[in-house]
Amino acid sequence: MNISTLGSTVRPYQSYVYAYPHKTAYRPLVERPALRELWAAEPKDALSLYLHIPFCEVRCGFCNLFTRIGAPEGLVTAYLDALERQAGAVREALGEDARFAAAAFGGGTPTFLEAAELERLCDIAEKGMGADLAAVPLSVEASPATATADRLAVLAGRGTTRLSLGVQSFVDAEARSAVRPQRRADVEAALGRIRDAGIPVLNIDLIYGIDGQTEDSWRHSLDAALAWRPEELYLYPLYVRPLTGLGRKGAGEPEAEWDAEWDERRLRLYRAGRDHLLAHGYEQVSMRMFRAPGAPATGGEDHACQTDGMVGLGCGARSYTSALHYSFDYAVDMREIRGIVDGYVSRPAADFARAEHGRWMTGDEARRRHLLQSVLQAEGMETAEYRARFGTDPAEDFPAELARFSDRGWLDPDAAPGRLRLSPEGLAHSDALGPELFSPAVRAAMAAYDLK
Repeated sequence: MNISTLGSTVRPYQSYVYAYPHKTAYRPLVERPALRELWAAEPKDALSLYLHIPFCEVRCGFCNLFTRIGAPEGLVTAYLDALERQAGAVREALGEDARFAAAAFGGGTPTFLEAAELERLCDIAEKGMGADLAAVPLSVEASPATATADRLAVLAGRGTTRLSLGVQSFVDAEARSAVRPQRRADVEAALGRIRDAGIPVLNIDLIYGIDGQTEDSWRHSLDAALAWRPEELYLYPLYVRPLTGLGRKGAGEPEAEWDAEWDERRLRLYRAGRDHLLAHGYEQVSMRMFRAPGAPATGGEDHACQTDGMVGLGCGARSYTSALHYSFDYAVDMREIRGIVDGYVSRPAADFARAEHGRWMTGDEARRRHLLQSVLQAEGMETAEYRARFGTDPAEDFPAELARFSDRGWLDPDAAPGRLRLSPEGLAHSDALGPELFSPAVRAAMAAYDLK
């Protein structure tokens, strides 16, 4: 992966860094290490639990997540059966001292499951894994079409503290342009049902950079979202990735070229959206996340805990120990995904007791991950925390990178002593800054990955 520049200007939209290293840097683990051994020496008193549901009613044109459209009869039941077998194997590997401090259901679309199936999903988390969903933050992703009253009642009754609704745009023509067929009336009805369900935190996802979107139409979507007084709003730039619906249509940015006009338009829309939300009293948590004044933090933040482990269940979930990040195989193409899902549901319990795909984390990679995921937060990072964990200072470990960021005006010169924090312009360029912290080895692995 090369950092693209034009003159002295850095390309602002390169990669959305929501986890490091990315799954395209994972490889088959020849040794297939036992989970019991991987987790034996790990702190297990405040783990995070993630359950992945790989089904959606429709696949959006921009989506490159691990998900399939629909489910033939019996597949959801078979998937939950496999999830239950995996939970048993993983819980045994973790041992009796494992405790969970947060939980999340993602996908795909977890609310693709019917109400009774959602009850079973919660049972797998609670009875299978030992997570007390009523006592910890529980975040669930949903779509307008699947946010039905009966499903929401199950989620609310089982302790959901945050529900994230993928809206993307309140303008019907823009939704169609992003290959997300929906009507604003249906979106508004879903938002009404969510509020009626009484889930404490509502998050609304919106996308900027859609073909045909203007500053006026963007503000229209923002105002439509603000009318519901959501506790959180996520503003995502549109990306067009290979093997996605928009990618196959050739929409948006060519992979090998820099569409400078599109970049400028996305930056302009980002700044307009950011300023609009700040003017309405929202706090900027990261480039993407904005929180209403007084809203509780409920585990939906971008910032992944740097020290506590992540335990993922499901064929698209990741798990993190200090030594290894692992998951199952990854794909974007629908045929490949169907094959991986079919393979997952046929696995015996013993197959879930070992890690199969992943990347071993060296000390250098752990430093990069900590710096990357911390500095991309608006509050920045206390260098003392970094020093306490690694015994070194970030300026010692990443002198060239931090010097470049400073030269570009991406670091806040007025940050308190001992705090490394991005400037507003640095936050705006988070998707350029993040990839500059990737190690050469991770870049090479990602470049060599055969997309499928």
